[in-house]
Amino acid sequence: MRIILVAVPGSGKTTIMGYVKKKLPDVQIVNFGDVMLEISRKKYGIENRDDMRRKIPVEEYRKVQEEAADYIASLPGDVIVDTHASIKMMGGYYPGLPDRVVARLKPDSIVLVEYDPKDILERRRGDPTRFRDVETEEEIELHQMANRYYAFAAANAAECTVHIINFRGRPQSRPFEHAEIAADYIVNLLLSSRRPR
Repeated sequence: MRIILVAVPGSGKTTIMGYVKKKLPDVQIVNFGDVMLEISRKKYGIENRDDMRRKIPVEEYRKVQEEAADYIASLPGDVIVDTHASIKMMGGYYPGLPDRVVARLKPDSIVLVEYDPKDILERRRGDPTRFRDVETEEEIELHQMANRYYAFAAANAAECTVHIINFRGRPQSRPFEHAEIAADYIVNLLLSSRRPR
């Protein structure tokens, strides 16, 4: 099974996937941007993600996206792809999973995780390793709404399901509870695909 996991930046996708990996060590976890960067290093000598957008012409950038999608689609076994449904840029939203890319990825499901914007702001403040634009709760909620629309559009192009894990109004009773719940949901999706039909 191939699952695409999407959420706004600072949602804890890496933590969720870490819990999945603990329960199902054979699952491959792939970051779409990392695969693109590796291809860009080999082809263009690019050293970081920001340079990919600045230094690679748009048509070549699109080819790198497609090559990354083809590589990920060729991976055997269960795969979780960490990427973005929408990317906030220049005051608007850009599709993180354009039709031509998601169709090549051939996902079975897109899992969208949503949170109370206050929780996202708190997580971002607690992560000193990342430097993100400061956003209001309203801006985070708008980005989550954009993610939902883009996830459904991508699922239409890929002919796959969308699963929404919504933590709004569900405060954590302990640290990382949301990540564990989301991981359990994904583990159950993967295990159900392994059962004989």
